[in-house]
Amino acid sequence: MISMKKHLILSQLTLCAGLAFAGFSVQAQDVKGSAQAGQGKVWLCIGCHAIPDYRADYPLVYKVPMIGGQNAAYIASSLAAYKKGERKHPTMRSIAGSLSDQDMADLGEYYAAQTASSPNNPLK
Repeated sequence: MISMKKHLILSQLTLCAGLAFAGFSVQAQDVKGSAQAGQGKVWLCIGCHAIPDYRADYPLVYKVPMIGGQNAAYIASSLAAYKKGERKHPTMRSIAGSLSDQDMADLGEYYAAQTASSPNNPLK
């Protein structure tokens, strides 16, 4: 009898957790980024990502990628992974931790829109 109650409670908790995660992922997918809005937020990124061949040296020497032209969804999901701690770089984690889902989507769209012929952002 007790094991049946535990099984029922565990099933209900699993269902609730699944619904909560489903709601979270639907909410995150509903965020539409704007390259124009991202242009005003890019100051968070340019200190490292706008410098050709830049290498960060904390905590290890790390070649910082140029992210112009990268896929918007990839940038937004990478930032979300840093914010959650799934990616391990202290500087990126602290920067991503300050961003909302909208900020991440906007930055993703901004960088996705960049090409070799894009004019320089005046904030760079």
